[in-house]
Amino acid sequence: MRPERTVSPSSWRVKRKLFSVCAGMLFLGWVAHCLCFGVTRPVVALALLCWSASFLLLGVAVGTRRMPPWASGILAGLVSISAVTAIIHATGGPTSPYFVTLACTPLMVAMFTPDSRAPTLGTIAAMSGAVVVLNLLARVPSREFLPQALIFSLIGGLGLYGGRTYRRLRESERLAQEDRLLALEQLAESERKRRRAEAERAEMERRLQLGQLASGVAHGVNNPLAFVKSNLNYLEQELAAVDKPSDIRELRELLGETRQGVLRIQRIVADLRYFSREGATAEEQGSPREAMEEARRRALGHMHSLGEVLLDVPDELPPVRLGQQHLMQVLLNLLLNAAEAVEGTKPRRPALIRLRARRTPSDVRVEVEDNGPGIPSDVLPRLFEPFFTTKAPGRGSGLGLTLCQEYVARVGGSLTAENRPEGGARFVLTLNQAAEPASRS
Repeated sequence: MRPERTVSPSSWRVKRKLFSVCAGMLFLGWVAHCLCFGVTRPVVALALLCWSASFLLLGVAVGTRRMPPWASGILAGLVSISAVTAIIHATGGPTSPYFVTLACTPLMVAMFTPDSRAPTLGTIAAMSGAVVVLNLLARVPSREFLPQALIFSLIGGLGLYGGRTYRRLRESERLAQEDRLLALEQLAESERKRRRAEAERAEMERRLQLGQLASGVAHGVNNPLAFVKSNLNYLEQELAAVDKPSDIRELRELLGETRQGVLRIQRIVADLRYFSREGATAEEQGSPREAMEEARRRALGHMHSLGEVLLDVPDELPPVRLGQQHLMQVLLNLLLNAAEAVEGTKPRRPALIRLRARRTPSDVRVEVEDNGPGIPSDVLPRLFEPFFTTKAPGRGSGLGLTLCQEYVARVGGSLTAENRPEGGARFVLTLNQAAEPASRS
């Protein structure tokens, strides 16, 4: 029993269309024959008409799915051989000009039904029988028509081999498609594993950063808390020892140190709050020129005339995508860091800091250069890490440059550090130009 084949809806439609087109062409052949020969060849006209009607019925049967495609192929081959045999017999038998059509029939069936060998085999058998019948009716000796039948059968075998080759090619394509789908599934699975590994790595890095953050906060807060606690204990002892403290000025100094420690703790907490705050909105803008002038004025106040800040800024600079307060804070932090770096230079020399700005087609570039010793090579990669500082204990929390870079990065800018070839350090701040407000009509 023939195994069932799974046939796609598109295959049913293609088969139905094929039979319909062939029926139409055969009908046109019948019309042309009637116009050319009239009723002189009634057998040929009847064979063409029956052939066309048979194909039309096969198309209807396949279209309604009442007949499987392989069965319709066998019937199409038998109908074609029968019609061609009738036409050949009516037009001269083996000497008919249509005799070679018998050899073409298996090839056409193989071409139209390549997915199954049964129609081609049935057509080859019917063709061989038709050759024998036609030659017997014409009383041709067997020694003459048997080689002819053999050659026709070989031609039909070529059609059979061609159908087999087509099936193998299609099977190879199917296997290749399955391999491609399998490779895509493996690639998708690899991508899922990679993303999962990246998520796990990011989670581990987040936990590590949280640990470093907690360690930095503990270290930054413990130092001022230690001397605040020590000063408070000393004050308590002094006030309990006598009715009136022996040295009011010393106690005032202790109170001042205690206040500074508390302020330092507050500053660390405020820096952490700024560090975790959401970025500035797109509407916030800052004026580089005004921020540079304000930062220069404040930096000179902290430097107490022990250095000089040279300002080089063009007359017209566009606003940038960073709030005015944050922009001034970033520049002031860079100026004060530059001043402290020069202060630690040996031998001592006055600080000379250059603050310049330039406009590019898409952004504004601000540079802060100093005449200090430069940034050590082992410090440069870690310069913007949270809680990393080269300052003496109690003089820095290690969040200043981190906050500056965070402010700038949140608005699409960048802050980098490098050493100048002629000596000293250079900080480069790049900020995107703010979008110009839409003009009102």
